Amino acid sequence: MKKEIIQQLYSAFEQAALEVDGVECWSARELQKLLGYSLWQNFTKVIDKAKVACENVNQSTSDHFIGVNKKVELGSGAMREIEDLMLTRYACYLVAQNGDSRKEQIAFAQTYFAVQTRRAELVEQRLLEVERVKARAKLQETEKKLSGILYERGVNDQTFAVIRSKGDQALFRLSTNMMKRRMGMPQSRPLADFLPTISIKAKDFAAEMTSVNVQTKDLHGEASITQEHVENNAAVRKMLTERGIIPENLPAAEDVKKVERRLASEEKKMLKNKKN
Repeated sequence: MKKEIIQQLYSAFEQAALEVDGVECWSARELQKLLGYSLWQNFTKVIDKAKVACENVNQSTSDHFIGVNKKVELGSGAMREIEDLMLTRYACYLVAQNGDSRKEQIAFAQTYFAVQTRRAELVEQRLLEVERVKARAKLQETEKKLSGILYERGVNDQTFAVIRSKGDQALFRLSTNMMKRRMGMPQSRPLADFLPTISIKAKDFAAEMTSVNVQTKDLHGEASITQEHVENNAAVRKMLTERGIIPENLPAAEDVKKVERRLASEEKKMLKNKKN
């Protein structure tokens, strides 16, 4: 997510915040717009799921989802009363968690409402960490799918490891082990656990192309599949370098497993604070 978009969303969510009896809240009608839902009827379904999630952790929905009515002006100038809810930060977090995280607004909201110290820098940093963890999980999923496809075409686990290594060589112009030494990471760990997000996504894109082309071209055996994977990684490298990004020169990122544990710990602390 681009920094400008994060700043725009941050400002919009901040401006929509209200204080009701000393408690920070957001109008569900306003949150509907912020999260990109055009119909109130559709948004209430997400709210209902959030209420269930609230009850499942023994929280009172009446403490976090407060029913109110508000008056809106119609086109004729007349006023009409409509149903609304005042949502606490925790309620907004649960609503965001039950939305479609592929939407930028919802992906942002999931972190915005999880961060207690409403600082834009913290929100941005956490969003970047979440994006990297998701990218790593996506790469694992892609490689697992590719492994299954190749197994049906005469490639075993050992050969698949060799094919992946040759793909790394094409992408980074260095072997997998050389990249690990260059990044100062343990040789026993997967390279992708210490790669920056863009490099993880580059590996994922190349693997996705291999997966598609192996089936489309009906490739079999180590030689033809290796050539396909190498060419796909080389193509991704060409695209990156043409935009001034040299993948082997990017600095190592924090161990993604540590990032995952930190994010999980933050989630637990948030839940614990709401129970106390």
